Amino acid sequence: MSIILRWLFDLAARLLRTLDWPLMAALLALMAIGLAVLYSAGGQSSTLVVAQGARFAVGLGAMWALSRMPPSQLRNWTPLVFAASIVPLVAVLFMGSGRHGAHWLNLGVFYFQPAELLKLSLPMMVAWYLNRGALPPRLPTVLVAGAIIAAPTGLILLQPDFGTAMLVASSGAFALYLSGLSWWWFVAAIGGVAAVAPAAWFWMLRPYQKDRIMTFLDPESDPLGAGWNIIQSKIAIGGGGLTGKGWGEGSQSHLNYIPEHTTDFIFAVLSEEFGWIGVAVTLGLYLFVVGRCLWIASEARDGYSRLLAGALGLAFCVYVIVNGGMIAGLLPVVGVPMPLLSYGGTSAVSLLAGLGVVMAVRAHRPVHAR
Repeated sequence: MSIILRWLFDLAARLLRTLDWPLMAALLALMAIGLAVLYSAGGQSSTLVVAQGARFAVGLGAMWALSRMPPSQLRNWTPLVFAASIVPLVAVLFMGSGRHGAHWLNLGVFYFQPAELLKLSLPMMVAWYLNRGALPPRLPTVLVAGAIIAAPTGLILLQPDFGTAMLVASSGAFALYLSGLSWWWFVAAIGGVAAVAPAAWFWMLRPYQKDRIMTFLDPESDPLGAGWNIIQSKIAIGGGGLTGKGWGEGSQSHLNYIPEHTTDFIFAVLSEEFGWIGVAVTLGLYLFVVGRCLWIASEARDGYSRLLAGALGLAFCVYVIVNGGMIAGLLPVVGVPMPLLSYGGTSAVSLLAGLGVVMAVRAHRPVHAR
């Protein structure tokens, strides 16, 4: 019996050796918090919890598989992966469905959001291209990298899905930033966006998107309509106080004052039920995940791995900032989920898969670098 147990232990150790356990522990803690809050937000029904748990299992499987893949192999496959992720992004424009446009593909068994693939494949492609030349990159290289970022971002904007487009673009921009590109480039890019913003307001934004921006600027102007979400979310956050009202005792969510309380606004439920202490613990876990990713990136011994791991870590940080700012009324509501807390499958799987790539960078460093 002892021989069998030792063999099973050795087998498990070999299979799991590529996982970064400090990062894994923080992710498991976030998933546990997410499932607990989802159980409460969903009316203490196990249906949503079981469904989300299954999605986490798929995401963890993808994380494990990608963590075992050497970054050199990922680098070789990057152009193919990027091209393959563009195809469903184009298809969704013709066959997609969604409440405000075409965001999802109905695959029969489940709905799939193609834009989520770009959260991983776009930083992979930008890192692959930048790694082919000298760093910091020169002007022609920057322009081509910018085109690589702009192409899928434009396709996502056509759906239209401004929130996801912003997240996807940021993941590619972070790879550019980490390549040593001067921050003046980003100031110029922001200035260019600001210059075309008036034209975008009149020609690109749909009425509901304009309403979201106007509501962000003055939610009290329509407290029973467009401003309802932000106002009720802020009430929930403030109502939690220091220690919260208690698990399952949040009035704003259980009385259905907060729309989308299991998805985009689930962090408001956490704030109300667990208070500032629960928020601080959750944000601390998020900060650890981002810091661990950046540390792994700093330890990488090749440009591709360093750019990719760093970009994925910083992109994770943006997801948290955007959702947190959204539910606190500091940013417009753009439909960005809180990582590993909000109910949803494609987002959770793509996020965990990306962190599996970060783990691969850590696990497959050269022996002399360890």
